[in-house]
Amino acid sequence: MSIKTYVPSQESIERNWYVVDAADQRLGRLATEIAAILRGKNKPTFTPHMDTGDFVIVVNAEKVDITGKKRDEKLYRRHSGRPGGMKTETFAQLQSRIPERIIEKAVKGMLPKNSLGRKLFTKLKVYTGPEHPHQAQKPETLEINTIPGGDR
Repeated sequence: MSIKTYVPSQESIERNWYVVDAADQRLGRLATEIAAILRGKNKPTFTPHMDTGDFVIVVNAEKVDITGKKRDEKLYRRHSGRPGGMKTETFAQLQSRIPERIIEKAVKGMLPKNSLGRKLFTKLKVYTGPEHPHQAQKPETLEINTIPGGDR
């Protein structure tokens, strides 16, 4: 008798949709929770090499918060691929220009750096305002409290 490891089939994996409100949430702690849900670590069927996670919709991305002096000191870099093509901007500049990208970059950095991570990243949907076009999926509201020390 040999003991077999349980591996869920793609048909048996249940995919849920969750809505997370990013208003007045801490960026890093929020991104950690979202990455765990995308990965499926909150489920008993979690398998490291498979996509067992759920879809996450983030609303109010422009209201995400950070601590300390990061608003002026945290830098986001991108490169055009051409010589001298490095572009740099602060958290505040990026938040005023494309606030969705802040949450996307934070979550993407917490996912695996391989084809599985790229597949998981497609299940993250980030929107600036309180509205999103995914009402047909009947998403559940997910409460994430990222502010330490209880209710403030």
